[in-house]
Amino acid sequence: MKKTGVWNKISKRVLSVAAGVMLLSGSICGSACGDSFTSEASSTPLQRHGALRVQGAKLVDQYGEPIRLMGMSTHGLAWFPQYVSQDTFLTLRDGWKTNCVRLALYTEEYNGYCSGGNQEELKAIVRRGVEAATNLGMYVIIDWHILSDQDPNTHKEEAKAFFSEISSLYRNNENVIYELCNEPNGSATWDRIKQYAGEVIPLIRANDPDAVIIVGTPTWSQDIHLALESPLPYDNLLYALHFYAATHTDWLRQRAEECMQRGLPVFVSEFGICDASGNGQNDYVQAGLWMELLERYDISCCSWNLANKAESSSVISPACMKTSGWSYEELSEGGQWISTYFRQTAKP
Repeated sequence: MKKTGVWNKISKRVLSVAAGVMLLSGSICGSACGDSFTSEASSTPLQRHGALRVQGAKLVDQYGEPIRLMGMSTHGLAWFPQYVSQDTFLTLRDGWKTNCVRLALYTEEYNGYCSGGNQEELKAIVRRGVEAATNLGMYVIIDWHILSDQDPNTHKEEAKAFFSEISSLYRNNENVIYELCNEPNGSATWDRIKQYAGEVIPLIRANDPDAVIIVGTPTWSQDIHLALESPLPYDNLLYALHFYAATHTDWLRQRAEECMQRGLPVFVSEFGICDASGNGQNDYVQAGLWMELLERYDISCCSWNLANKAESSSVISPACMKTSGWSYEELSEGGQWISTYFRQTAKP
């Protein structure tokens, strides 16, 4: 297959590592990276773009110009809290040229917020993440990360209490985005998701009338066409699309592009370049095709995941214990590809 566009640019760097062509030498944090953003490098993403809103199918900045948020999603906050820090986010902002971070607050798995986890400690990690992102002028997504609980209505009352509290706390923050339900699946129909969103969104809007909100879609946020057919009646909404490049290929890209062409505002709040298990081989060709599509329609995206877990979707090598300032060699193969993509594609 002929490799064109962004894939051709990325493959020249990432896949030539074996031949000794390295993207970076030493740290990929801050000024050690070079390639500064000219005169705008001294300002932060938030200073440059301000409060965001949804205009038609586009996420736009305070000037009405389309903006792509690009960044990393944490793994579960209870699993890997050490990566929720200002030093970590600084590496991502200045080294990887990202402008946002997603905080994945699991509801069920591994001491999840609704399954025995210490809620006050988990909220403290969320606050730490928002504070770090705010200090750095980055956008931050607070992700209510449902997964094994399938239907967001399972913990609807906890979600209502959480989003009411957290949106009150950050009602004056222009950089905070709320993601209501990560990956509805199983019995979670679009009608069930709409019912849930219809109860949670007004609570956020009561505190923060203009907040940008992301709503997950059925089948692990793949059935976005259902949102196109029956959208929610609110402004400043984006609909989540998730893909893993080795699993989700032309069929999902075709579905996504149809939704984008017909005006559905889409946000890829989670993607990977491996298969949908979060492990297995990376598919760089399919990943490149996905990135070309997202660039064509100015679609924002967050990569899964910011951790050193022994799986291919983690961007840090399992042998690396550092939480910031990683060298190129200290990244996983997927992390090398992702960091290269962000650096080569990011705009001031």
